[in-house]
Amino acid sequence: MEAATKGHFRLAGREFPKVNWLTDPGLRKTYICLMFVVITSATNGYDGSMMNGLQALDIWQNDFNHPSAASLGLLNAIMSVGSIVALPIVPYLVDGLGRRAGILTGCIIMIIGVVLQSAAMKFGMFVGARFLIGFGVAIAHGASPLLLTELTHPQHRALFTTIYNTTWYLGSIVAAWLTFGTFHIQNHWAWRIPSIVQAFPSVLQLTFIWFVPESPRFLISKGKVEQAHKVLADVHANGNLDDEVVMLEMAEIRDTLKLEQEFEGNGWSELWRTPGNRHRLIILCSVGFFSQWSGNGLVSYYLTLVLDQIGITDTDTQLVINGVLQICNMIVAVGQCFFVDKIGRRTLFLISTAGMMLAFCVQTICSARFKVEGSQASANAVVAFIFIYYVFYNIAFSGLLVGYSVEILPYNIRAKGMTIMFFCVDLALFFNQYVNPIALKSIEWKYYIVYCVWLGFELFVVWKFYIETRNTPLEEIAKYFDGEDAVVGGAVATEKGRALAAEIGGLGTVNMTEKDGAAVEHREV
Repeated sequence: MEAATKGHFRLAGREFPKVNWLTDPGLRKTYICLMFVVITSATNGYDGSMMNGLQALDIWQNDFNHPSAASLGLLNAIMSVGSIVALPIVPYLVDGLGRRAGILTGCIIMIIGVVLQSAAMKFGMFVGARFLIGFGVAIAHGASPLLLTELTHPQHRALFTTIYNTTWYLGSIVAAWLTFGTFHIQNHWAWRIPSIVQAFPSVLQLTFIWFVPESPRFLISKGKVEQAHKVLADVHANGNLDDEVVMLEMAEIRDTLKLEQEFEGNGWSELWRTPGNRHRLIILCSVGFFSQWSGNGLVSYYLTLVLDQIGITDTDTQLVINGVLQICNMIVAVGQCFFVDKIGRRTLFLISTAGMMLAFCVQTICSARFKVEGSQASANAVVAFIFIYYVFYNIAFSGLLVGYSVEILPYNIRAKGMTIMFFCVDLALFFNQYVNPIALKSIEWKYYIVYCVWLGFELFVVWKFYIETRNTPLEEIAKYFDGEDAVVGGAVATEKGRALAAEIGGLGTVNMTEKDGAAVEHREV
């Protein structure tokens, strides 16, 4: 693929000078507000780290009668069940009412769940509250990356969509150190305070979402072309309706939608109807499962059990390890976002998967040696390789889980495709959260061998199916899946489709003038 020359970005086969969002008033205002859309993922990260911390608090254990391994599995897994139940309605909500409506709905439900969780007096109430939190997270999670992808400037799309999922660690850092701080409170507030703070990201989003415009792609799909044109102009060109980049974006979005509406539906069957979409589906399902089934689920929710089995049982030590690990994760996950377009998606996935496999194998060997010899050196090595493992995990699977998934999907199946991906994530989470504590208790370090083998399979799938998409505008990524003839956003490359593309000027340029108060298009093919 042809990369843009230094200091430029490519759009519709043409080069334009790069823009600096810090000095551009329109982009600066939008991106500051979008940063609060980005933190949707922080709620998930906060939850995992909070549950790790709460399990180490004696007062929480006492309040809920020292839950068994199966009860702990249910307590964590019920959030994934809530997400799975919510997922079928997500695409209809975000495609029907808008991306912002999805974020608002999800945040309100999450806040209600947090209130119930913080006031819980019995185990059943705590479980029910976590079901609601999972339900709300799924809705907000399904809408936020779509709004990000469809509002950000073409030059910044990869960075923003990759950063989105890394805020998981922002939430996990806050939860890890907050539970460390409340550990010394000798009453119920030791666990109620961390629970209450879980609502903070949703409260921020409810406040700032009103300053974020709706997706121009959603507006055009609803026939609100002039409103979409104004949004793109305000966000990408400081209100200049005649800006050339804005004109090209309008042309690509409108042509894409027209072709998709003419030749492709937006039903669920579209996800596997064409070879290109089946290829996309393999990537979506695999990246969803791999993001949770790579061994990370053992530490994300059950670090206490992992450390107990290598002789690290002191609560303070466990909480410190959890807190430091989350900080390291955040640094690596955010740092790699700036190399996505330099190194490439496929390369990062390959490095990440191979590194995880090697690190997990060594961790397994060290865990086995500790079981045999009980040496402190083996225990320290296990902790070290947990950190090394997460360095490799965060090279790709933290940020690109959402960033890569959302960009390979054409508009007509973007919401449903992301729903499938998140469904796979939640299925994997349910398995992790319910099965992992039972397996760890039963067969201890031998359970790690399962993940060593599975990571080898992951490496093969990534090598075989993952496609490089760097330096490619959103509407042009379809050519990697549907062939060079699929010139506009994912439309099937049929003879009729190519004819319509030529008719509407899918490869041409667009000029817009005003006549009798209305915007009129003039195309040059």
